[in-house]
Amino acid sequence: MTPIGILQIVVYFIVVLAITKPMGAFMARVFQGERTFLHPLMRPLERLIYRLTGVNEDGEQRWTQYAASLIAFSLASFLFVYAIERLQGILPFNPMHFGTKAAPPGAAPVTPDLAYNTAASFLTNTNWQAYSGEMTFSYFVQMAALAVQNFVSAAAGIAVAVALIRGFARHQARAIGNFWVDLTRCTLYILLPISFVAALIFCSRGAIQNFHAYTQVKTLEGSTQTIPQGPVASQEAIKLLGTNGGGFFNANSAHPFENPTPLTDFIQVILIFLIPAGLTYTFGRMVGDTRQGWAIFAAMTILFAAGVFVCYHYEAAGNPILAKLGVESKYTGSQPGGNMEGKETRFGIAQSALFATVTTDASCGAVNSMHDSYTPIGGLVPLFNMETDEVIFGGVGSGFYGMLLYAIVGVFIAGLMVGRTPEYLGKKLQQKEVKMAMLAILATAFVILVFAGITSVIPFAKNGYWNPPGPATANLNNSGPHGFSEILYAYSSAPENNGSAFAGISVDTPWYNLTLGLAMLIGRFAFMIPALVIAGCLAEKKKVPISSGTLPTHDALFVGLLVGTVIVVGALTFFPALALGPLVEHFLMHGGKLFTMLIFPRWS
Repeated sequence: MTPIGILQIVVYFIVVLAITKPMGAFMARVFQGERTFLHPLMRPLERLIYRLTGVNEDGEQRWTQYAASLIAFSLASFLFVYAIERLQGILPFNPMHFGTKAAPPGAAPVTPDLAYNTAASFLTNTNWQAYSGEMTFSYFVQMAALAVQNFVSAAAGIAVAVALIRGFARHQARAIGNFWVDLTRCTLYILLPISFVAALIFCSRGAIQNFHAYTQVKTLEGSTQTIPQGPVASQEAIKLLGTNGGGFFNANSAHPFENPTPLTDFIQVILIFLIPAGLTYTFGRMVGDTRQGWAIFAAMTILFAAGVFVCYHYEAAGNPILAKLGVESKYTGSQPGGNMEGKETRFGIAQSALFATVTTDASCGAVNSMHDSYTPIGGLVPLFNMETDEVIFGGVGSGFYGMLLYAIVGVFIAGLMVGRTPEYLGKKLQQKEVKMAMLAILATAFVILVFAGITSVIPFAKNGYWNPPGPATANLNNSGPHGFSEILYAYSSAPENNGSAFAGISVDTPWYNLTLGLAMLIGRFAFMIPALVIAGCLAEKKKVPISSGTLPTHDALFVGLLVGTVIVVGALTFFPALALGPLVEHFLMHGGKLFTMLIFPRWS
């Protein structure tokens, strides 16, 4: 690690810390229905939307009604996106004729299983991409389907987080808010304005924003090259702010049209944490004690700092095998320059490690480097980040309500230790709340481990056809523990609604499209619905007075308890799988063995 690299990470965190309070205070005002500086512009539009859709702005919902509205909206979104994907050949803004016989060579067809996977992906805020964006979808699909889902799926996640906050803040209440109002206000007052400004900044720094057909150019060697383009900057802004992550191009934020300069790279990682960090202060403000929000922020910060510096250290150290071959640095005994494989020279190791950590701390999934090319421990960090249920700042809403579920479990464990009924923010936590929190945590772990295990051993569909002699490893670029890590990463990314991948694995097959799509849906709603159940239960409870036996939930002891709960639950659940993947690969690498790309025979 270098002083400049460490300074980059420290400066990044200082900026995040500085914007947490103003962003959180603004969101609290929005969701409490208070006036903001955007009201003169947005309030008339908000009223018009309620009038056109028949939403009663003042009518609030119980948790069952809130959940029903969420599910109905999600189902409609899924069907809308699926239909547009399948019909793109007859829709406008398709200069490359995708979905027709006139499509350019190399264009990928949108099969039913791929359309299902993509619709589930963008509905759940995962943005897992089993396709190459610039060679699969038209501009209309990118804008009307995918970019729109980037807004509303993010808004739905934030709405659930706010509903859970109301559950803690309210006493003897039956309602937790109105889903349609929360969805509308989040989109109009938070996501749209910030995305608009961010898109302008990206355009000014060189990101592409047009509707031109792809350009054919002659290279210096005399060959022909196709340069894709399109409405990139507008989708780039919301993919990061909404922690969606889906790139317009297959290279995602490593592509110079999406991420032109080190400055835009820095802005992108700021956007990823902007709302998740702000929600911690929103929580403290809405429950009437900002110390509670800062305690959660502190727990998230400790986990973030540990991950980013572990990842940076191992990537800066590089590959020890190269050191043994005599090319090590004269002074450090490690690979000179560190592990630059799969990384953009524009960003370097420090910014790449920071981006990889931030994007997997949050449920974003955007990447500016190839995670498959990281060292074993460097790749372990983003993998473990996801397996903590994306609670280290997390996605827009999802990480925060996930951390609150861990807080409920942590307080319950503390209550067992001292023999008292657990309390959090003046609410007694009873059997139902703890069961719902554990259900959410266990559901995603079950999906990850079961699907990864099955996929590692069964014959499955390769290139669209069932081929019994062809095992799952036929779609891997690497053998041994690294190949297993590729499968484990894919099935961790999907239910945790992250969307990043090791990318050394071919996943556009019926098996992967169907199982990963199912994993995304389970991961999304297995956390949302229990969170809403808990919100409804807590809102109905009385607030109990603080006594000498009450566990303080705003001090260092609680922060340590919360961090320990996240680490212990994650370690106990996933340690065996991680031991078979990145951990054993790390020790084998130090023993002189690597796992490189393999060429598998065609099974007939």
